[in-house]
Amino acid sequence: MSSTALYTDLSGCYDLMCADINYQAQSHCVQRLHQIFGNQGRDYLDLACGTGPHVRHFIDFGYAASGLDINQPMLDIAQARCPEAHFMLQDMSSFKVTTSLDLISCFLYSIHYNADLIKLKECIASAHAALKLDGIFCFNAVDKNAIDNREGFKHSLEHNNSHFTFQSSWNYCGVGDKQTLQLYIEKTTEEKTETWHDRHPMVAVSFQQLRVFLQPYFEVHIFEHDFDKIVPWGGVSGNAIFVGVKR
Repeated sequence: MSSTALYTDLSGCYDLMCADINYQAQSHCVQRLHQIFGNQGRDYLDLACGTGPHVRHFIDFGYAASGLDINQPMLDIAQARCPEAHFMLQDMSSFKVTTSLDLISCFLYSIHYNADLIKLKECIASAHAALKLDGIFCFNAVDKNAIDNREGFKHSLEHNNSHFTFQSSWNYCGVGDKQTLQLYIEKTTEEKTETWHDRHPMVAVSFQQLRVFLQPYFEVHIFEHDFDKIVPWGGVSGNAIFVGVKR
């Protein structure tokens, strides 16, 4: 099953899958980065917005917010959550907007959903073209050279008389520009258990490569992957927040 089909099928439980994510802290961190480095404008777009929780927070921050995703069922949920926002069904590697933006975000490592390095570079170029002068492109990423295939994330919860378990992990073979997000979901209702297994194809990239891709378009700043405080990246950790300021 493709990643698109999987998320379409599971759009109704996507928010459960992400229930342990602190969307408010992530959104507030990017808002602060925009205040520090940006042009102080309020036109905002979230790439790969999913069901729109980040968009909701930016609306509450006072932004004119919009979202973009490749899955219509996700966008339908996002529109219900954020009726004030405009949502677009587009591929983030080649998206276009009608009004220039002040801030573009891409949360939850979704930048890696670009199919390959060519598409990733196209996404960066599209973000640059969509931004106003001194606009900000902000996203988080994982360095392919720092991926530990043994690590992962797991959480469980109860919802509508069913027990859900979600588990995900990165996997990288050590060479090339392909990695996968391995996903396992289990749902148990009245002793009947359903499971989903999938490997989402994603682009693998090093931080050195990302810097090279960004520099023709942006002034590049890299920070530790900590949404509670803004700390410059120390060059060691394999997860980081990238901020590109349009030149």
